[in-house]
Amino acid sequence: MKGFNYSIHAKIITGYLTILVCLVLSLLIVINRMTALQNEVEFISKHDLEVHNLANQIHKNVLDMETGIRGYVLTGQEEYLEPYHQGNRSWLDNYNKLYSLLKNNSSQQRNLEEIKPLIQNWVTNTGEYSINLKREGNNAELAKHFEQQTGKKVTDQLRTQLTSFLEKEKKLTEEHTSDLRQNNTNLKITLYAIIILVTVITIATALVLSNSIVKTIKQVVRAIQNITDSKVDLATRISVKTNDETRELAEAMNSLLGSLEKQQWVQKSMTDISMMYQGITDINELAQKFITRLAPLLNSCYGVLYLRRTQGGEVDFVKVAGYATEDDEVTVKTSFRFGEGLVGQAALDQRIFLIDQLPEEHMKVTSGLGASSPRNLLVAPILYEGRVEAVVEFAALQPFLSKHLTLLDLLQDKFGSSISSVLGRMEVERLLGESQVMTEELQAQSEELQAQSEELQMQQEQLKITNDYLEEQRQFAEQRAYELKKAKDELEDYSRKLQASSQYKSDFLANMSHELRTPLNSILILSQMMMENGADMDEDEVGEYARVINTSGVDLLRLIDDILDLSKIEAGKIEILTDEVNVTELPQTLKSLFDPVAAKKNVAFEVVTEPDVPPVISTDGQRLQQILKNLLSNAFKFTEQGSVTVRIALAKAGKIGQGPGGVFEEYGKIDQGLASATGKLGQGPANATGKLDQHEDNVAQNLPQWPAGSPVLVISVTDTGIGIPEDKQQIIFDAFRQVDGTTNRQYGGTGLGLSICREFTRLLGGALEVESEVGKGSTFTLYIPSRLEVEQEVFSAFEEVAAGRVVEEAAESVAWLEEDSVEAEQAEAECSSDDELFNGKKVLLVEDDSRNVFALVTALERKGVTVKVAKNGRRAIEMLRDQADFDLIFMDIMMPVMGGYEAMTIIRGELGLLDLPIIALTAKAMKGERDKCMEAGASDYITKPLNIDQLFSLMRVWLTEQVKPE
Repeated sequence: MKGFNYSIHAKIITGYLTILVCLVLSLLIVINRMTALQNEVEFISKHDLEVHNLANQIHKNVLDMETGIRGYVLTGQEEYLEPYHQGNRSWLDNYNKLYSLLKNNSSQQRNLEEIKPLIQNWVTNTGEYSINLKREGNNAELAKHFEQQTGKKVTDQLRTQLTSFLEKEKKLTEEHTSDLRQNNTNLKITLYAIIILVTVITIATALVLSNSIVKTIKQVVRAIQNITDSKVDLATRISVKTNDETRELAEAMNSLLGSLEKQQWVQKSMTDISMMYQGITDINELAQKFITRLAPLLNSCYGVLYLRRTQGGEVDFVKVAGYATEDDEVTVKTSFRFGEGLVGQAALDQRIFLIDQLPEEHMKVTSGLGASSPRNLLVAPILYEGRVEAVVEFAALQPFLSKHLTLLDLLQDKFGSSISSVLGRMEVERLLGESQVMTEELQAQSEELQAQSEELQMQQEQLKITNDYLEEQRQFAEQRAYELKKAKDELEDYSRKLQASSQYKSDFLANMSHELRTPLNSILILSQMMMENGADMDEDEVGEYARVINTSGVDLLRLIDDILDLSKIEAGKIEILTDEVNVTELPQTLKSLFDPVAAKKNVAFEVVTEPDVPPVISTDGQRLQQILKNLLSNAFKFTEQGSVTVRIALAKAGKIGQGPGGVFEEYGKIDQGLASATGKLGQGPANATGKLDQHEDNVAQNLPQWPAGSPVLVISVTDTGIGIPEDKQQIIFDAFRQVDGTTNRQYGGTGLGLSICREFTRLLGGALEVESEVGKGSTFTLYIPSRLEVEQEVFSAFEEVAAGRVVEEAAESVAWLEEDSVEAEQAEAECSSDDELFNGKKVLLVEDDSRNVFALVTALERKGVTVKVAKNGRRAIEMLRDQADFDLIFMDIMMPVMGGYEAMTIIRGELGLLDLPIIALTAKAMKGERDKCMEAGASDYITKPLNIDQLFSLMRVWLTEQVKPE
């Protein structure tokens, strides 16, 4: 039937069903025949054998009765009658069963009926009669009875009839067996016939169905081979008349040919347009050729190309080429900015816009015969390395096809690359043109110089005699100039070092300002709170406040002591007091000081003393312990896991010499360098020369001088911390320099510890070395003579001036702190209005110092403010991404991981929280710091130590701004 889909699946199922039906019918026939055979076998095995058994059993019953009578008659004992009674009871039952089995054989039943009266006659006339006679004791009558052989005649007749009966039954059984063999032979013949018939039907069905399936598939294969062999156009399609899966195969092949045709068209178009780029060096020409070639390929009746242009920092896209356009700015706009119109939006989003069903009034495409309105619009950006280089716009009367979009998508990167290449070549040509102009100018100047050279040559001949006279003067002047230049270079080098030192000191002062203001900040806030609310505070609060104030005061005192120590060292005011130091007590002292630190950080701490170490040395014990404390403090600070080990031993002789590789080789280098600088600056300013001369004398007099044979003590501090980069291992000992001198460094501290250690080491006549590998740890090795003879220090004239500057700037910082303290005492609280304004507000405090966090959180929570704390800028960004419902942010500037400047920039930029107030908290009171905070995104600025009233005042201003109606 037409339209009926007789699929391959249906054909295969039909074949299998046909075979299955044949097999089922054959199986039913075989089962029927086998059932009949089974019935016959059961009849023979059950019926015939049972008949034989019953007939034999009757014969046996008769024999048993006869035997029992004889035994009884002979012995007279009753137990001999047991077989008789048993046979008499059983023969009739067996007779009845046998009779019922012969219901289908009347002749045998008749024969059996003749046997029954014989048995009954024998039982009555012989069996019972003999028993009665024996019981009566009538032996004469009994003997007479046996002599007449009446019973024997009956028994012989009975045996004859039973034998005849069994012979007939045997013949019947043989007949049944013969019939069974014949039926079995017939069954085999039937099975062979069925197998042959099913095989023929199966083969016929397979041939018919396979021919039906393969024939159609071969048609498809031949059609594909014809397309491949003849290399016909991909527009060729396969035609199949069958209505099964082969039709679907042909349709899939036709779809594949369509896809290949599309790819061939795209590749051919790509090749044509790519060949067009060659040899073009002008961007306008490139744009015009591109739009002219691409528009017909897209079946477009209108096209325009806008090229990226940057002027005065502004970026826009200007029209540089068109296809079928009119020179009318009203019809075709000449430029677009990012986000302006579809062209600007396509450039901003970097995606293709496809619009159909344009209104007729959108635009008109004119020809000599009239005007038409395109109904389809395509706008696409041209990208190169993620940047939009141009935007193209096409309009067409027919819808744009998928192959058009594919072609345009593939052309984006290639055409963008061509635009970039042509622009680069144009720039090179421009620079080449300028170079050629400059070359021509230089050539003209060269010609002029050549003429002047010739004139000078004549003059040289005239001045030859004069030159000979001045040669000695020139050589003398050159020598003098060389010496002056060398001295100038050395002065410039020293000047650069002074500038670098000044920068290091500035960074140091910024960090020191932060370190000083941080503990002072918590002292001022908590002390003011205790002053204002002391009566309402319980003992626990007072104790906690006092503990934080005490800790902050101790930290502040330690910082001031470090600054004073460094100032005294550089001013030459440190006194060295030599006494006897017991080395054997040193391990216990260090263990008692740093075991709690090690336990808190879960770091192993061990002090090892070699057996050959002298028990007592002569040195300044206080300075030695201060050096070791500083080294161990640094080791624990920078070690998060692993161990810290102190080893005390004697130095080897080769390690402490003045030759190459000795620890005091550097002192010789310093002496030599300063002496050279002093000698070369003989003509310089008197003040500088005097300073350097004085420094040279100090170096010459104060180099470590160890008595011959005096042992040298070596104390090494080894940690498994973060390590020190190789290029930073020397600057860490310089004054005012740190490995990480930024304000948002990971580890805090002033950076003075190692500078003080180095200077104390020199004063003790020793040396300090460092060996370190990043990520594996560091080892600081201290060399101390066992007997100190020189008590003077190495002193630098220039460092003295720098130290004076440090003291001055530190004094200025203290002045700022005192001024802030006075302002704090003069501030007035506005608690009545604060309760209503502050209650329920949510504030994010970004601060890494736990003391400041405690002080600020306590002060704010008393006002009813809910405070969330972030330890660094990165954590604050994560909290704001999750939940940005804060009313205000307090942002510390100097923090580890991410500082306040970077955090505020991300909050305003990436997170887009432009209206959220941010108050910057900074201890850097340097010039321009407020402007820097504002540029980073802060709403306001307040310096540490914080005036709590000033802080609340700022909060009132910004929280009031938030609640104002728009």
